[in-house]
Amino acid sequence: MIRILNADEVSLTEILARTEDKRDVTGTVAALLADVRQNGDAALRRCNKEFDHAEPDELEVPAAVLDRSLEALDSELRIVLEEAAENIRAFHSRQVQNNFVLQKENGSCLGQKITPIQRVALYIPGGTAAYPSTVLMNCIPAKIAGCPEIIMVSPPTCNGDINPIILAAAKLAGVDRVFRCGGAQAIAALAYGTETVPKVDKIVGPGNAFVAEAKRQVFGLVGIDIIAGPSEILVVADDGSNPRHIAADLLSQAEHDRNASAVLVTDSLALAEEVSAEIERQLPELPREAIARPSIENNGKIIIAKTIPEAIEISNALAPEHLELCVDNPFDYLGLVKNAGSIFMGRYCPEALGDYFAGTNHTLPTSGAARYANPLSVDDFIKKSQFIYYTGPALAEVCDKIAVFARQEGLEGHARSVLSRKEAD
Repeated sequence: MIRILNADEVSLTEILARTEDKRDVTGTVAALLADVRQNGDAALRRCNKEFDHAEPDELEVPAAVLDRSLEALDSELRIVLEEAAENIRAFHSRQVQNNFVLQKENGSCLGQKITPIQRVALYIPGGTAAYPSTVLMNCIPAKIAGCPEIIMVSPPTCNGDINPIILAAAKLAGVDRVFRCGGAQAIAALAYGTETVPKVDKIVGPGNAFVAEAKRQVFGLVGIDIIAGPSEILVVADDGSNPRHIAADLLSQAEHDRNASAVLVTDSLALAEEVSAEIERQLPELPREAIARPSIENNGKIIIAKTIPEAIEISNALAPEHLELCVDNPFDYLGLVKNAGSIFMGRYCPEALGDYFAGTNHTLPTSGAARYANPLSVDDFIKKSQFIYYTGPALAEVCDKIAVFARQEGLEGHARSVLSRKEAD
């Protein structure tokens, strides 16, 4: 059963406690990275057989297979995916940044140049579930950014193929090439390149502890988005909320992972007790009860606050991946929210709306990283360069000032590099 805690009676440490995956996979991942770096495709094939019990004929999925997967997709699901993709495009298109130039009267100018990252890779999890939504959420911002080449990797099933719904989503979103490999070994292939898998410039997408650790170890050689932890939701709710809805929203995250975190903060003891009872009623009806129940019992909590503003203060301290404001007039409280990956406003905005359809991104900072990190966006797929242009007379106006600055820092060479141009004139 979920715990009910009074905010006045427990420490902030207990409120902020999160369950972490305590497995130390550092050495295992390092060995896999080294194997792929040295042995390339042969290592990938060996890992496919060992970890995924799959022996695909080819590592790359032929373009014709992508085409057939989309053509064979259930018509109702295709319509839903296409509409979701359009919503994602509409939202992320507003994130596009432009070049700019700051022109000065003396003829000098400063500017910013936006360049898409040339080759990016999407890691799409496999295993017991298929997540076409993750394909759309990761690929579409990269397409909007203008990335010339988008690579996708995903673990093969035991028959050697990638789930056809994943392939259909890849075709729909505009992925250029797809490879049958997963886990830390796929991250290695993308970071180092193999005979078949090209080396990329940046890797995005969620994965298990091995994938997260692999991304951590190759960061610097390639760019990455975030190190994703277990999924989490925090619901701020008042006594006008429907306990059945709140319980369902908490379970929507608990079913992801035994380490997932589902938290309710409310100013109503009656609502807390009703939600607790409702969770127990709904759990046996959930197909993934074996995952959701330990999540709720080990990581779930209901916290009683005095007021809704105090509840939001607790949320800010937790910095949740998903925050639901299940209150009347949620926009009255939006300004109080400082730390959250994605904010769901009002009583008719369940977190699943953002996971699949609304258009905001569902790749979000976890484990408190919303204190400083952002949802995946078009910005993740661009680089910003800056440029400077000065005429001779414009430089001459500031040479002495630059020399003063450089010499104060003990860098005479910097001063002379500027003054030499003044002397030449």
